[in-house]
Amino acid sequence: MTIDTLPHAPAHAPAPAPAPAWSAAPDPAPERVTCPRPASPRPASPRPTFWRAPFAAVTFREFGYTLVSLPIAVAGFVFAVTLFSLGAGLAVTLLGLPVFAVMLAGARGLGAVERRRAREQLGVEVAEPAAVRVRDGGVWARALARVGDGAGWRALVFQVVMFPWRVTSFVVAVTLWVTGWAVALFPAYSWVFARYTDWPGYRLFDYTSGGEHHAYYIESPWQVAGVGAVGWLLVLLTPLVVRALTGVDRAAVRSLLGR
Repeated sequence: MTIDTLPHAPAHAPAPAPAPAWSAAPDPAPERVTCPRPASPRPASPRPTFWRAPFAAVTFREFGYTLVSLPIAVAGFVFAVTLFSLGAGLAVTLLGLPVFAVMLAGARGLGAVERRRAREQLGVEVAEPAAVRVRDGGVWARALARVGDGAGWRALVFQVVMFPWRVTSFVVAVTLWVTGWAVALFPAYSWVFARYTDWPGYRLFDYTSGGEHHAYYIESPWQVAGVGAVGWLLVLLTPLVVRALTGVDRAAVRSLLGR
């Protein structure tokens, strides 16, 4: 007779008890919400170095701004002086009021053009001035509101004040730019004078005084190299001068055309 020491498993295992109704189901994993990070302002592009400035894009933009400023300044000056003179002459009558209103509205439009040019070519951000508050009352009320527009008068002063400065900027910038590159490239075409003229080199001066003839020619390699070095110095200094000239435009746009 043998005795089984192992426990007997039941034939059918009981089913697991159902979970009570009050037991809460496990919480689902929380959703991960990603908030967009605010875009950091783009840092301003650094100024080119002294040696790279003549070939940098910012230098060409500033030089182009100076060139285009001359015809715009001429048009703005003629517009301002003509309409102001006409309005002042008609000020004894009511006809001077609408002339001044048209003049100031046009000055505002020219100011908007100047702000856009300064933003695109000089990197100057200037807030647009507040709109003119026009009261109800017909044409004369709108004309009076225009005449009392301070932003329009400042834009008109900008056209008058900047005209002589932009003429000066144009002359200085173009003279330095053309002279610098012409002298810097002199070694490349200095041979032309000795081959196609009766000069031994480029003649700087030639005159007779007191019966003596004086002439000076740039003909030796050292002289030619020295002239080229002076030209490259002018080329390197021109971006600094143009930057200083457009600095006056930056200050004028901020002070006269802003909010």
